Amino acid sequence: MSLDDDSNDFDLIAASLRADMTDLDAFFEGLAAKLEAAVPQAVRITRAKLGFRGPKVVAAITIIAGPVSLELRRAGAQLQATKARVSGGIVLKTEQLDVEEWLTELTGALKALAGASERARLALERVLLDP
Repeated sequence: MSLDDDSNDFDLIAASLRADMTDLDAFFEGLAAKLEAAVPQAVRITRAKLGFRGPKVVAAITIIAGPVSLELRRAGAQLQATKARVSGGIVLKTEQLDVEEWLTELTGALKALAGASERARLALERVLLDP
């Protein structure tokens, strides 16, 4: 399977991510690991300890794709999703999204990243499409 000119591949990725949401912790950790491996130049993962001696877990995932910044943040047992328009490092507008909308926006951002760089496209293909 290839990402070349096939937006259905990204729709399949988004559908796969939605299916993985049944276990929120596993979904969030898995998504962070996949994105970190696929597009390290465009993703920032924030980790925090659970409790005093607990393990470090993913607290937030931020994807920066051109003028758009997408953030998915853990808020207790739920996730908060935002999309921001950025220009010159300044946030112009931030809007709250539900997780479904965020995944759709993530799909678009991944398409843009894959289209901008052959290296990014190959990394996304390898990490997100291989079992």
